[in-house]
Amino acid sequence: MFLKTGVRVITLLLLLTIPFASFAQKKVTLSGYMKDAESGESLIGATVFIKEAKVSEQTNAYGFYSLTVPAGKYVVVFAYVGYGTMIDTMALIESRSFNAELHNKSILKEVEITAARKDENVKSTEMGKISMSIDKIKTLPVILGEVDIMKTLQLLPGVMSAGDGNTGFYVRGGGPDQNLVLLDDAVIYNTGHLFGFFSVFNSDAIKDVTLIKGGAAANYGGRLSSVVDVSMKDGNMKEFHAEGGIGLIASRLTLEGPIKKNKGSFMLAGRRTYVDVLTKPFITGNAKGSGYYFYDLNLKANYILSDKDRVYLSGYMGLDKFTFNSPDGKFSANIPWGNTTLTARWNHLFTDKLFVNTTLLYNDYHFNFSSGEDLIGIKLFSGIHDYNAKTDLEYYPNSSNHIKAGLAYTYHTFTPNQISGNIDSVQLQPNSAYIKHAHEAAVYVLDDIDVTKWFRANIGLRYSFFAQTGPYTSYKYDNNGNKTDSTVYGAGKIVQPYGGLEPRVNFRFALNDASSIKTSVARTYQYIHLVSNNATTLPTDVWVPSTDIVKPEIAWQYSAGYFRNFFGEHTGDFCRSLLQGNAEPDRIYE
Repeated sequence: MFLKTGVRVITLLLLLTIPFASFAQKKVTLSGYMKDAESGESLIGATVFIKEAKVSEQTNAYGFYSLTVPAGKYVVVFAYVGYGTMIDTMALIESRSFNAELHNKSILKEVEITAARKDENVKSTEMGKISMSIDKIKTLPVILGEVDIMKTLQLLPGVMSAGDGNTGFYVRGGGPDQNLVLLDDAVIYNTGHLFGFFSVFNSDAIKDVTLIKGGAAANYGGRLSSVVDVSMKDGNMKEFHAEGGIGLIASRLTLEGPIKKNKGSFMLAGRRTYVDVLTKPFITGNAKGSGYYFYDLNLKANYILSDKDRVYLSGYMGLDKFTFNSPDGKFSANIPWGNTTLTARWNHLFTDKLFVNTTLLYNDYHFNFSSGEDLIGIKLFSGIHDYNAKTDLEYYPNSSNHIKAGLAYTYHTFTPNQISGNIDSVQLQPNSAYIKHAHEAAVYVLDDIDVTKWFRANIGLRYSFFAQTGPYTSYKYDNNGNKTDSTVYGAGKIVQPYGGLEPRVNFRFALNDASSIKTSVARTYQYIHLVSNNATTLPTDVWVPSTDIVKPEIAWQYSAGYFRNFFGEHTGDFCRSLLQGNAEPDRIYE
């Protein structure tokens, strides 16, 4: 039923958004990828601008772009903030592919760079979206020598820290569990190291960070408040590089280079604290073995199979471990916790207008606690692990429409709290009844469309579905809390389904070249919840699903804003000079 409903929704909206063919003039498509000239890294959110047609497009998460214009001769501009601007004259008689490689401005000598489309914040439909390259983040002051992405986000307007020593954050009143945090499409359920003082993101392994504070498009779902989308580096395709650093509490090392030059690359980054090593000489006697450390490891590899196919494999593994032995030797504790993710992706270009990405993911978060005193031992385990598959397509029918659609499915296994232990020879076995299973799925379609010169809209619709499944036993209770009846559900049987439509609408009304008014309305469902324990600094919070007792969270979010670039004389100067015909139409770096 879910798949039939989803396919019908996508088919209907695609039919409504795909424009009628125009036979008046031949149309051609310019498509390709934008990359860093030195490393071969794809450039996310870079701009392609065609002067005579007065149209532009931004690259997607893989650096791909596509623009359709009438056949003719054009001046094409390729630009990215912090990079030189490339201008090329192209005779677009037939559809063609062109990969642009831009030079980082730190490589160019004695050249003043003016990036095109500095007015994107005014022209786009996006609200509350902030994208930051890791180079920008590294320019900010750091704590104990460690660049921290999550701490940087907490400095932004509308974002508030969840407390000292905590990587959790509140966005416009939403709770920490209402923020969707992604690392190469994989959900990160616990973002903190060192009891929350540092995040799990190693800055040397990260390429790009995007925060969406409101009005998220229909391709995002599952959380009510915000989205943090983090992308790892692909690795240098041109030559081998190594970088590292020694901080006050941790050291790190990153290796990257080509698997085959200009065809594939890898990136391997590791980080580890050495607090346990430094304190080890001072811990003696029965307390020996006490200490704390964390480490994380990022790995990514990609390979270009053909002009139309590219595969990626990325993963993350992080672990915190705290151990304690009392000086009298009577009590000991061992507390490890961490995240593991694995992402496999396949990009395929069906046509020069249709880009499809298929992703398979595995995700695991766990927290373990074990302690012993004399003849008593206790163990506590909680966690969540997911298997996920999804397909996302992007379609560029013409210069006015950018259509996205997709399907996603996740199988969850929740272990909220599982206790085992022993008292002398008596064993306490864990109760598997606390383990819960669930299906989560979604289908979406959206169109970012220029309706008129002054009116642009991002119209999307998402349908989400969630169902708790067996094995599970549901109990009924009387007014005194006594069990009166029970229902047993076998493995895979649906206990309680939920679902609903999530419309998302963003409008942009252009007042002039320097200002606009934007509005957005979004409905979102959240089916999993975080149960917090504020009595401890340990990550004992547990994730639980919606059940026959616990209902999903539902929210409507309304936003409106006025956007203006006040220093108009310095904004978009390059684009204006192009429109006025003042720029030379050669392939140059400006």
